[in-house]
Amino acid sequence: MYLPISLASVAAAAFTNIWLTMRIGMVRSAKKISVGDGGDDELIRRMRAQANFIENTPIMLIMIAVIELSRPGNLWLAGVAALYALGRIAHGVGMDGGVFKAGRSVGTLITMVSLIGLGIWAATIALDM
Repeated sequence: MYLPISLASVAAAAFTNIWLTMRIGMVRSAKKISVGDGGDDELIRRMRAQANFIENTPIMLIMIAVIELSRPGNLWLAGVAALYALGRIAHGVGMDGGVFKAGRSVGTLITMVSLIGLGIWAATIALDM
């Protein structure tokens, strides 16, 4: 079975994770911190942005895939998946602080609403079967 929403979501997650990893590497290189965080606030923030991504994204991808298996071709699911991807980028940028610090809150809100929404949707599908 072909799951285009799930495949696109996994691809977006892979590229987002690479981007978050590269942002950590840039700070490590610039500040010559090879192991740990060296107590550097910028590095800590970028490491937490990636860790937060890794904490939330697996369950999100699983829910997208199982809902798509149950309800193929659903545009709402595609919309939530795209919004989640954008929210994780906003969170990553927002973790740097500065002008885009609101991105952290926006990304967190999008993540929580997406997880709750898909969790409820998955439960209703399970109860309907």
